[in-house]
Amino acid sequence: MAAHHHLHFLGKQHGGESPAASKVTDDWRKEEKHHKHMEQLAQLGAVAAGAYAVHEKHQAKKDPAHARSHKVKEEIAAAAALGSAAFAFHEHHQKKEAKKHRRHHH
Repeated sequence: MAAHHHLHFLGKQHGGESPAASKVTDDWRKEEKHHKHMEQLAQLGAVAAGAYAVHEKHQAKKDPAHARSHKVKEEIAAAAALGSAAFAFHEHHQKKEAKKHRRHHH
């Protein structure tokens, strides 16, 4: 009888999911949250690198004596922005997969 009261106290009632199923769901929820955070960080990185690329492009026009250096920095920043955007896309896909698994196991 005490076990039933304990499960009821934790929000588990008759017909609720088992502790093992809850653990699996929580694991997928954590993974989904992790991929969401990584996606957001990657998006932020893409925006920052893109902004820096635009800044360097402007600097190349403004400072013709060092235009070559600014152009190289611009191209590196553009490549970093592209890579970061691709990583954000990858994490978005991973997040969707984790969400699908969480709903399937729930």
